[in-house]
Amino acid sequence: MRRLLPAALIFLTIGPVPGTAFRYPAIDRSQTAEARPLRYPATTAGTLRFVAGWRLVSRNSDFGGFSALARRGDGRFLLVGDNGEATRLTLGADGSVSDVAIRPLPTPPRSPKRKAFTDAEAMVRDPATGKLWIALEGINQVWRIDAPMTRVESRRRSPALYGWPSNRGPEAMVRLADGRTILFSEGEDRNDFGTEGLVYGDDPAVPGRKPLLFYYDAAGKGQVSDAAPLPDGRILLVHRKLGLDPLFTTTLAIVDPADIRAKAVVRSLSIGRVPEPLHENYEGAAVTVEDGKTILWLVSDDNFNRWQRSLLLKFELVDLPPRK
Repeated sequence: MRRLLPAALIFLTIGPVPGTAFRYPAIDRSQTAEARPLRYPATTAGTLRFVAGWRLVSRNSDFGGFSALARRGDGRFLLVGDNGEATRLTLGADGSVSDVAIRPLPTPPRSPKRKAFTDAEAMVRDPATGKLWIALEGINQVWRIDAPMTRVESRRRSPALYGWPSNRGPEAMVRLADGRTILFSEGEDRNDFGTEGLVYGDDPAVPGRKPLLFYYDAAGKGQVSDAAPLPDGRILLVHRKLGLDPLFTTTLAIVDPADIRAKAVVRSLSIGRVPEPLHENYEGAAVTVEDGKTILWLVSDDNFNRWQRSLLLKFELVDLPPRK
């Protein structure tokens, strides 16, 4: 019974059901976008100090549904949607948008034309090479994609991943400074310890050693929707919780990788929530350092609904609890 309300809300959110308005315009492949600034005061909620925010809009039919985010420096962003489309754009200091490119991610040769092969939910970008690692929920795989985003270089069919339900598979992925890659499932119910996580000591897109299994207990914060490494080596987790008023609550928390061991139950420390006027379905996160300040970027998934928004938010993380 505890799952009935969240399940119903998810269904109502992503439909299709009567009364749900979807954004299905005529097919438009234009390569333009706009960032409309949000009017919100510079306030602090927990450790989140709001800096700026924009509503991203485009006439392109494939624009939106963002589930992963990477900042490439100098205002350049890469946004990946769960429809398999990638959006590159540059956001100027004045809010202007340029260098827009919206195109599908590559798929392996002879891939079936199914939603499962486009359902990208998490991304890691290597700043040195520009290569991408994409986690796909529908087929529970990780792909490595070349920097020009023209081909899938490798993919892993991991038995550990295949054990996750297809609609609750890998939702967040983070690469640590020591080279390990950690995957968090959106939430499967096969145990009483928490949702499962996997740690790869090698390339998660190349067949190799069996990953380490651990459990994450969100302790009521909601489902993990993305993750990003912090400068001190810890992991920032984004949690999405569904309710009635508000529909979406986004809670940020920190996990220390030192606590992750085989079969261990790992818990996190909450550091704040996205303020209520900015509530949306946040599924993408990136952390950068600017002028010595730790910056958190969040992007929301509008589910291609008319009544939801693709928001890009910028927060400064202040007064973070020290690492023990």
